[in-house]
Amino acid sequence: MKKINILIFIMLIFAFILTGCSGSKASGVTEGVKVNKEDLKIGFVHYSDPSDQGYTYTHDSSTWKMAAALGIDKSQIINKYNVPDTAEAATAFRELAEDGCQIIFSTSHGHEDYLLEVAFEYPNVVLCHFSGVKAASSGLSNVHNYFGDIAQVRYLSGVVAGLTTKTNKIGYVCAMDYTEVNNGLDAYYLGAKSVNPDIEVSATYLNKWYAPALEGQATKSLIDSGCDVISHHADSTAGAVTCQENGAFFIPYNSDMSSAAPNAVLTSVRWDTSSYLIMAVRNILDGTPSKIPADYTGTLENGMIYLADINYSLLDSDTAEKVKNAVADAAAGFENGTKHVFCGPLYNQSGKELVKAGEVYIEPKSSPTFGEVLQGIDIKK
Repeated sequence: MKKINILIFIMLIFAFILTGCSGSKASGVTEGVKVNKEDLKIGFVHYSDPSDQGYTYTHDSSTWKMAAALGIDKSQIINKYNVPDTAEAATAFRELAEDGCQIIFSTSHGHEDYLLEVAFEYPNVVLCHFSGVKAASSGLSNVHNYFGDIAQVRYLSGVVAGLTTKTNKIGYVCAMDYTEVNNGLDAYYLGAKSVNPDIEVSATYLNKWYAPALEGQATKSLIDSGCDVISHHADSTAGAVTCQENGAFFIPYNSDMSSAAPNAVLTSVRWDTSSYLIMAVRNILDGTPSKIPADYTGTLENGMIYLADINYSLLDSDTAEKVKNAVADAAAGFENGTKHVFCGPLYNQSGKELVKAGEVYIEPKSSPTFGEVLQGIDIKK
C-alpha cells in the first residue's frame, strides 16, 4: 500500500511538471495565426504611475487612445505601475505572460535586461520596449524597441526659450546624468543658440527621476541666478509651479502643465506613442508580429513627437511673431531633412571634439546615443 502511495505521489509530481506547474495561461502569438479581438490581452509595465502628470501619465494616455481606436475593452489591458528597475520588473513581465498577454510594453529604460530575460523564456510573447537599445542585437525576434527623435522637439523648445528670454539666461533641470537627459539638454542649448548667439544656458541635476521638492528648489535656484525661461527633464509639475510663483516662463516635458501654471507654461515637449501601439497591436491581431520593426523611430512627421501649441498670449506681439516664424522654419527643415540638431563643430565640457566642423551626427538607433554635455552649458553643482 505504501509503495502504491509513493508511486501515485511521484506520478502527481511528474504531471505537475509537465503541465507547467499551475494554471498558466501563457500562449502568446504565432506567426500566421490571427488573434480574436475578444481573446486579446495587453500588458504594460511602468516605472511610476499616471499621478506623476508627466512621463507615465503621457504613456498611459497613449494606451487608452490606442484602446479606443481599436475597440479594445479596458478589461483586456493590464497595467503594472510603480515597478522599479530591479528584479521586480522580471516578475511583472512573467506575471503578464502567465496571465495570457500576447504583447507587453515597457516604458522604463532600466527594465531592459529583465525584459530580455523574460522574452527568452516566453518566445511567443511579444515585448516592446520604449527607450530600449538591445532588440536588434539580442537575437530575439519577439523583442522590439521604439523611441523618437525627441532631440528635434527639444531643439524647437530651445528656439522658443532663446527668443523669449529678456535676461539672455535660460535654465534646464535634469533628473539624472543620463544619455537621454543630456541629449535633450544639448538640443535645447543648440536650439536657443541658433536664434540667440548671446544666450547663456545653465543646468542642474537632481539625481532622482521623481523628486518634486528637489525639482522646485533647483528651479528656484536657476531663477535666482537670472534665468527667466526654464525647461526640464524630470517627472513632476514642481518646476512649472515654481516658475509661476516667481515670474518665469516654463517649458515642460511629457505633458501640458498649463493647468498647474497657466501664466508660466509657454509650450511643452510632447510624446504621443499611440500610433506605435496601434501598429504593434494590429500586427498581433493579424498574426503578423514579424511586421513590428525591431527598432522604430518616431518623428515630427509621423506624429510620435511634437511641440505643443505655443501660448502666444504670454508674449508681446513682436516676440510672438519671431517665435512663430523661427519654430516653423526649423520644424520644416527637420521634416524635409535639410536641418539637423547635432551639427559640428561640437565639443564636450572638457574640450574634446565630438562632431567635426561640416559634419552631422545622426543617431544610429531610435534611442539617443549622443549624451555628452556640450561645451558652453554651465552645470550648476
